[in-house]
Amino acid sequence: MAIEHATDATFESFIGSGVTLVDFWAPWCGPCRMFGPIFESTSDAITDVKFVKFEIDESNRRTPAKYGIRSIPSVLAFRDGELIEARTGLMDQDTLVDWIRELKGS
Repeated sequence: MAIEHATDATFESFIGSGVTLVDFWAPWCGPCRMFGPIFESTSDAITDVKFVKFEIDESNRRTPAKYGIRSIPSVLAFRDGELIEARTGLMDQDTLVDWIRELKGS
């Protein structure tokens, strides 16, 4: 599944149904740049979960503030529009896949 990109204006439309993972990131963040390819390759392997990237920048501050994003990368998991879990920091692919399995099982 392709990665989708959200902004403050479009965020709610992405998380409304099913399980959605949102990667909050910035291009100046080294760990974010390392995690990006992991997030993308996982989205290719797991097609029943939506994968969304949200770039934190000057024009996109409302959503990170709403969810208390204080450090990046941060990945928030939503089910049918409700936040169910959040993780901060760089994850390897095995950790990300295991987490997704847990989310889908609960």
